[in-house]
Amino acid sequence: MSSSPHIRSEATTQRIMLDVLIALLPASFAGIYFFGVRAAMVIAVTVISSVAFEFITRKYLLKRSNTIGDLSAAVTGLLLALNLPPAFPLWMAVVGSFFAIVIVKQLFGGLGQNFVNPALAARAILLVAYGTKMTFWTAPLSPQGADAVSAATPLGMLKEGGSLPSVLNMFLGQIGGSIGETSAIALLLGGVYLLARGVISWHIPVIYTGTVALIAWVLGPTGMLTGNPLFHVLAGGLLIGAIFMATDYTTSPMTRKGIVIYAVGCGVLTMLFRLYTNMPEGVSFAILLMNITVPIIDRYTAPRRFGGELHV
Repeated sequence: MSSSPHIRSEATTQRIMLDVLIALLPASFAGIYFFGVRAAMVIAVTVISSVAFEFITRKYLLKRSNTIGDLSAAVTGLLLALNLPPAFPLWMAVVGSFFAIVIVKQLFGGLGQNFVNPALAARAILLVAYGTKMTFWTAPLSPQGADAVSAATPLGMLKEGGSLPSVLNMFLGQIGGSIGETSAIALLLGGVYLLARGVISWHIPVIYTGTVALIAWVLGPTGMLTGNPLFHVLAGGLLIGAIFMATDYTTSPMTRKGIVIYAVGCGVLTMLFRLYTNMPEGVSFAILLMNITVPIIDRYTAPRRFGGELHV
């Protein structure tokens, strides 16, 4: 009998991160298509600066081995970019990359040691520090390629009581919002790819979006069971959050019961933020808050060891 581990897998961190990058390509291309070259510039700046910050921090500050080859910094940079407005100032995007990589990831020990999702933490900090720029949205470019103009997001329209976009426009991405959150079909294509590759399971995305849909339907604007669940599923950052960020290995539970608790918690908090606060969106803060509870969830949902008692 050889020494452990006896169960081996061909999956590596680099292979998993490459799959995530590939899965994010449809949303990235959709963002560039709808919002133009400026969106491409934001993506390029955050990805390049994230990789650079990881290299510099590990080499010169922490004196550790180079890890940019595992592609995790590139994934963080791309996720951050897709959560930013298309017209976001580039130097502010670099600040976000610094916070995500240096503060949240590397100073806590590097990949696998961060207790919250780095891209979402950076987005939250940018929202607090540069609230005006983080909430300045532009409408998709016209077919003639005219300059983008300011526009509200579907959730902003809902808060303000304006006319809502059609489901088709929300599904395709012909709406205002962050670079990578507007096109539902692009995000779903990426999610299908990750499922096919075995990078994620269906549990967190389905339970998370299902919880949001159920609450949206039950707590409707004109009384019980009058809500529009499809609107809340397609609007805002729910799909990119549920598929790509709530499923992060490091910051999501390891047990089956824990996954259910975590996903339901994300859904409940998202809807509480959307319905009962002055913020139109709640995905980022919902996932971050549930990230913090993951150690407790894992502790109290750990299966009992065979032949022993469960000690908590």
